[in-house]
Amino acid sequence: MGRGGGARQFHATRNPAITHNPAMTRNPAVAHGVAAGRHAPSAAAMRRNAGAVGRSLSSRPVTAALHRPGGLRNPMARAAIMTAAAGAAWGYHNRNGDWWWRHPHGGFGWVGPVFWPYAYYDLYDYAWWGDDYDPYFWDYGYNDIYAGLFGPYDYDALSGYADYLPGRAGPRPPVTGRSRAPDPAATLADMCGSDRSDIAGFPIEQFRSAIQPNAEQSAALDELAAASQKASQSILNSCPKDVPLTAPSRLASMQQRLQAMRDAVGILQPALEKFYGLLSDDQKAKVTALAADRRRTTRAATADNGNCNAAQPAAIAWPGDVIDRDVKPTDAQRASLDALRDAATKAEDTLKSSCRPTGARTPPARLAAVGARLDSLLQAIGTVRPALDTFYNSLSDEQKAAFDAVGPERDGGQSAMAAATGDEPPRNRHRRHYHRGPNIGGMIFRMMGL
Repeated sequence: MGRGGGARQFHATRNPAITHNPAMTRNPAVAHGVAAGRHAPSAAAMRRNAGAVGRSLSSRPVTAALHRPGGLRNPMARAAIMTAAAGAAWGYHNRNGDWWWRHPHGGFGWVGPVFWPYAYYDLYDYAWWGDDYDPYFWDYGYNDIYAGLFGPYDYDALSGYADYLPGRAGPRPPVTGRSRAPDPAATLADMCGSDRSDIAGFPIEQFRSAIQPNAEQSAALDELAAASQKASQSILNSCPKDVPLTAPSRLASMQQRLQAMRDAVGILQPALEKFYGLLSDDQKAKVTALAADRRRTTRAATADNGNCNAAQPAAIAWPGDVIDRDVKPTDAQRASLDALRDAATKAEDTLKSSCRPTGARTPPARLAAVGARLDSLLQAIGTVRPALDTFYNSLSDEQKAAFDAVGPERDGGQSAMAAATGDEPPRNRHRRHYHRGPNIGGMIFRMMGL
């Protein structure tokens, strides 16, 4: 195939690394023999990347945070885990250290195939404790849709996460070197949610001790705890079962996740409003005091939310030149490409007008704000998805591969594509450390004493 970016064809059925991985073989682009503008992931690359992900998920700081009682209730711990996991396999391919899809406060919208890791914690922490404690909920926005359109991971990197998705019964790939084998309990499911009774940021016994509820209030508190567990289960069930390899599959996965979160808000709202409505002014003051205590336990810094646009990260520029050069859309396809860009601009405007409220001072008000923001995110994706599907379905397999390589090219994918055609300078075979850039997750863990 003669594409200006060095596209290369392969036959999935001849590659055991693909045929034995359902997440890869179910992808149309792979089934048609085109691997995102570059070679098919080899068995060696898949083992290497899976080992990198496994070492990250089973590292001492991560397991300490996961096993420490209430460890995941600390938003900085979650951000550090996300940082470690997001850069595990991706670090092998990145050549410039530009983590362009990283959030302003340090989290990541995408960790491999998982969109919005620890979604329930972010939702619940903001609702109960406010953004002074957990600013991460409001970091999600248009740039995550952009990362869904132009995913930062190439096929090699994504292959490393496949065996750690929920429900994978196959053995974990071996981990070589001095690192110990991955903990089988450490999977991406930990980032998807939990169905435990002590889920997320809702410490029921702490509330019970603080407000000393009467019988009616205690029953309402139990109902809220049950609703919390049900809502968490809804979000857990939205975890992807397969790796979304293409832009349409990523946006579909993203929409499913957001809808599950919106459903969770719908489950929580009646129980929360009932419980909070039964509290006296003195008891509400004690809930406010609990939130203040929580905020003092974290050093998370938040942006000024007085200005809506200032509180949101700057949008990433549309990669029109890269699409023109590599995808080479025809005149007929260009009309649908323009429609896709217009839809993305409209989605960005929708989210700019959906601001973090300054007057949401109670848990019910903040949960209502969460629901409104999720509605805006769903509206934005609902604007982009039809336009994306129309454009993507008009492309040839080669053009789809080129479009799916736009995101990885930001991180050195151009070099990888050159390597596929033999144009890349040889790498130092003796280099042992592949990950570029500062170990941000490690620095955060050290700050926390993990």
